[in-house]
This record gives sequence, C-alpha cells and structure tokens, in this order.
Amino acid sequence: MAPSGLLDAFLGAIQASLSVLLVISYGAVAAWLKLIDRKTTKSISKVCVRLFLPALLITKVGSQLHAGSASNYGVIVIWGLVCHVISFLIGFFGHRVLGMPDWTTVAILINNTTSYPLLLMSALEETGILSALVVKDETTKDAIERAKSYFLVFSTISNCITFAIGPRLIDTENPPDKKKPAKGAEDEDDDDGDAGSDQEPDEESQLLPRNQQEDSEPEYRRPALVPESKWDQLSPRAQWWFEFISDFFNPPLVGAIIGAIIGLTPVFHRAFFNPSNEGGIFTAWLTQSLKSIGGLFVPLPVLVTGVSLWDSQAEARKNKDMSVKLPWLTVLFILTVRFVLWPVASIGTIYLLATKTGWLGSDPILWFTLMMMPSGPSAQKLISLVQVSDVNKEDEAKIAKLLTISYIISPILSFTVVGSLMASQAAIPK
Repeated sequence: MAPSGLLDAFLGAIQASLSVLLVISYGAVAAWLKLIDRKTTKSISKVCVRLFLPALLITKVGSQLHAGSASNYGVIVIWGLVCHVISFLIGFFGHRVLGMPDWTTVAILINNTTSYPLLLMSALEETGILSALVVKDETTKDAIERAKSYFLVFSTISNCITFAIGPRLIDTENPPDKKKPAKGAEDEDDDDGDAGSDQEPDEESQLLPRNQQEDSEPEYRRPALVPESKWDQLSPRAQWWFEFISDFFNPPLVGAIIGAIIGLTPVFHRAFFNPSNEGGIFTAWLTQSLKSIGGLFVPLPVLVTGVSLWDSQAEARKNKDMSVKLPWLTVLFILTVRFVLWPVASIGTIYLLATKTGWLGSDPILWFTLMMMPSGPSAQKLISLVQVSDVNKEDEAKIAKLLTISYIISPILSFTVVGSLMASQAAIPK
C-alpha cells in the first residue's frame, strides 16, 4: 500500500473509531441530561438482545449464507472456538499464575463482538477504505453486509460461551448459595425483568452496582420452561445441567439457527430474500419488518453503553467508591491482551493461513473480519456476570472503571483496522 493510501486508510479508520466513540458519548450526555434512566436502559438492553439481535441474525445470516458460502461460516465457527479457548487460557494464567482477580479470566474471554464491530463496519462503509477488498461484480455495500453477517456468527459463538460458562468462571472458589425468593419477591423482580432465568447476562447488560437489598439476596435462577413445582424436585446436578442448557440456547443462537436454515434451504431463501416478482413471497412484509427491527440493534446498544458507563461512575461517586484503587497491573494486562496481543496474533495468523493454505477461501472481506474479531474492548456484560456471581461492590466499581477506560481508548483499534486492511490486501493473489 502506498504511503498516501496508508494515510488515507488510517484517517478513515480513525474517523470510524471516533464515530463509535461519539455514539457512546451521546448516551453519556443523555444520562447526564436525565433523558434516559437506569430502568429504561435495562429494558432497552433486554429487547435488543432478545428481539432485535435475533431478527438481525435471521436477515443477515439468512441472506448471506448459502451452499457456496457455507465453508466461510464454518471457518468462523472454528476460529471463534479457537479464539475463546486461547483467551480463556490467557485469563486463567493471569488469575491462577499471576494472582489476578478471578474476573480477569472473563474480561479477557469476552470482548464486544456484536454492537461495537457492527457500528464500526457501518462507519467504515462511509469512509470507503474497504473498497480495496471488494471482489468483482459486487459493491462495497454488499461486501460490508457480508462482513456484518460474519461478525454476527462470531458473536453467536461468543454469546453461547458467555451465557453458559461466564457466570461459572467468577468466584468459583466461593460460589453463593442459591436461595428461593420469598413469595412476592419474584413478582416484584418481574417488574424489572430480572426474575428466574431472566437474570442471564446479555451483550448490553447494565453496568450499575446493585443496591444493598439486591446484594443481600443470592441469585435464584430457574429456566422459565421448567415449572417451579418440578424444579424443586430436581437434584442439584440436574438443576445445574438445566441451567447450563438454558443459558447456552439463548435467543441470539436461536436467531442464528433460523437464519442458517433459511439460508441453506433454497425454497426458504427464495421466499424470504428474492424480489416479490421472483418468488419472494415474504420479502416485502415479513423480511422487511425483521430488517427494520434488526437495524435498531446496531446503534441502540452502543448508546446504552454510554448511559451505563456514565451511570456507573455517578453511582460510584455517590457511594464514595471513587477512592477504590484499580489493580493497574491487572488492567494493563487485560488491555494489552485485548488491544495489542490479539490484534497482532490474529492478523499474523490469518495472513499466514490466507497466503500459505487454501483453508480460508478467497474472500478478502472474510480475512479482514477474522483479523478483527478477537480484538477490542471487553464486553459490557462483564458487570452483569460479576453481579450474577454475587461478588462485592468494590469489584463491581473496579470493573466499571476498567470498561470506561477500555471504551475511551477504543480508537486505538484504528491501528488494528489498518493492519488488517493491509494484510488482507497483501494476501490477495496478484
């Protein structure tokens, strides 16, 4: 890439990263002006993950996945599993060997794999710097849409691992006893959408510490499909497995599965995505409605992130938690892994696989997204995972500060964007 081209790419990446950071700041401004409150953001987070994200997965994965592209998505599934296993081992090393807090493992294991990269890709589309990776007979917009579907599949893997394993990694040495809520308490929790299995974390969960009353009650979780009378009769081991399976089969996974079925079944693919005059009997109404609500997922969770980060710091100041000292070695370790180690490792690995083997196919956009996937700030759901594990408020304040720092420095990802772009271009056969 010529020096002028490199400068243009870097400036474009900076603009895209700043665009995402500004959306986060708009959420903080909304919270500062009291235009949106804690309860509202919790409701937005739920509807985003349980309705908007599945709809987005159905339309994006369904429209992009077909028999000819199935191998690309298989690569993403394998890469997702590999990345999370390696992240877990790095986090486990930090916790067990270096003596860092147990939440270090989860902070390294889960990065923001959905809302942040999707918004970043939308911003990159406006800069035009990804046009160099577009294959023949397609537009930059088509390539960006395919990239978004790749990120969504990776995020599905991340969500499954997070929901099923994340809460079990924190405070494993002293897990809280689960107590059945008092009669009436469950109904009260329902008002906030937190009763029973609704306590499972999501991609945009609140970053706010729980109040004293919530802290005094250990978590009680029951899959909604299992009646309470039957649940009480199950052994602890059976309850554990029901919880695990319920956490694993979350709404985003169901949306991805439906999208895969639609995409891989020609008659369904035609009915959902062809023009109306070419057999698309669902395109103009059902598919379009899903696209409409799915499109809301991209900006809303990022906006909620800003609200949550602002409120978490306001709550900390109110409770005089600002004096809490961050474990700076732990913070530096996490940020180095997320913003330095993973970008370097993923860019190098994918470049070698793309140039030395035929395992990754011939789609430069796939290579670019694979390089970007393991990088970026830790996910907002880290706070929710900590709350589910019932650790102390001091740790919650520390993690809220960690996440604030992570998103403030997130424009550093501009270097990852440029590095991934250059490596992907270099891997294209001349």
